[in-house]
Amino acid sequence: MYEQKTKETDRSVVEFIENVESPKKREDAYKLLDIFTETTGYEAKMWGPSIIGFGSYHYKYESGHEGDAPLVGFSPRKAKISLYFATGDTRRKELLKDFGKHTTGKACVYINKVADIDVDVLKALISQSVRFLKETYSIS
Repeated sequence: MYEQKTKETDRSVVEFIENVESPKKREDAYKLLDIFTETTGYEAKMWGPSIIGFGSYHYKYESGHEGDAPLVGFSPRKAKISLYFATGDTRRKELLKDFGKHTTGKACVYINKVADIDVDVLKALISQSVRFLKETYSIS
């Protein structure tokens, strides 16, 4: 049976951020922590060794695969900062038009630094992702 790798842990979010090598990435991580906490209303939790997540939901695919994941989150990785939003949300693409300098993956949006993006659009992306997942997975 499949064992989910990225699970919520009891590790300290602040301790994780303090161990980010780059002082600039560390500073951006604290900015993002404030933005995500304020926008979602959820307390930050560590998911796996390197993802800072907010809220959670349980998903189940048609294939039978299921698990838990944060509603939204981010990770200050060495190369870029990964922002995690809902997959399948068609509104994300529209919001990203005015986001600023970024690249995208299936579930991730990658940025170099917070100064490259429009923080108001980031807040809209966070709110939209949470709303989409709450509607899709009937989360209260």
